[in-house]
Amino acid sequence: MQFQQLQYFVAVAETRHFTRAAELVHVAQPSLSQQIKALERELGADLFRRARGNITLTDAGEALLPLARRILADADTARHEVQEVAQLRSGRVRLGATPSLCTGLLPDVLRAFHDRYPGVRLLIEEGGSHDLVRELARGALDLALVVLPLPTPSPALTTVELLREDLVVVSSPDAPHPGRGRRAVRIADLEGERLVMFRHGYDLRELTVAACRAEGFEPEFAVEGGEMDAVLGFVRAGLGVAVVPRMVAARSGHGLRVTPLARPGLHRTIALAHRSDVAPPRAARELQGMLLER
Repeated sequence: MQFQQLQYFVAVAETRHFTRAAELVHVAQPSLSQQIKALERELGADLFRRARGNITLTDAGEALLPLARRILADADTARHEVQEVAQLRSGRVRLGATPSLCTGLLPDVLRAFHDRYPGVRLLIEEGGSHDLVRELARGALDLALVVLPLPTPSPALTTVELLREDLVVVSSPDAPHPGRGRRAVRIADLEGERLVMFRHGYDLRELTVAACRAEGFEPEFAVEGGEMDAVLGFVRAGLGVAVVPRMVAARSGHGLRVTPLARPGLHRTIALAHRSDVAPPRAARELQGMLLER
């Protein structure tokens, strides 16, 4: 089995077309087809079902695809690791984070990292913890900031807790106070309030809904399905209130009333995760150290 054959296999699997795959990897289509056939002979199984205008993966192809992607990702990481040795004058870090952390925690840390290592490219992927864990596992990310507990615990990942963050209630200054004038809002005070709610898969959505149900009521949504910036914008417009991380509220406080939650409140634990079987590249380890020291 050759590395190049795996590249060709993944290209065909992703394009579902031999000619487009050949264009993607810059090789003649007959040559790509020959290498795929050689790979199939080596493995003793067909990887594709070839029908006119319809290329699909066989069961063997489905089994090979995630492994091939991981092998290619690890090789790419190794290539970048070697390139970074010269005092981190080049290279990249592929960092995943939930949208709220991109808004609250990351800007200052990434600015400090960029000031120290201006030649290192920062590639940021936003997503929910479930999506980020999957991307880490297949080698598409070097590090990820996730919310604990993980949706699906994985022994293939190492996690280190970074911080425990309070959640607060944000509302429009022109709207009635969600706590009926009290300095702190109880979860029970949100009964009857119209909430601006994040999309499904958002950690904050599950946390807020679970807290409301624990108080014996089902939350009422004014708007749902937004990302962080959209949620804050809808709250500023007076459509409802939202429960957001304190760091996000502090950075986005213009045009918002910020009210703490009464004890015991709501909190979330942020952790830094990476694959257990592969050490992060040098540039990623430098960013990891800055995040842990913040």
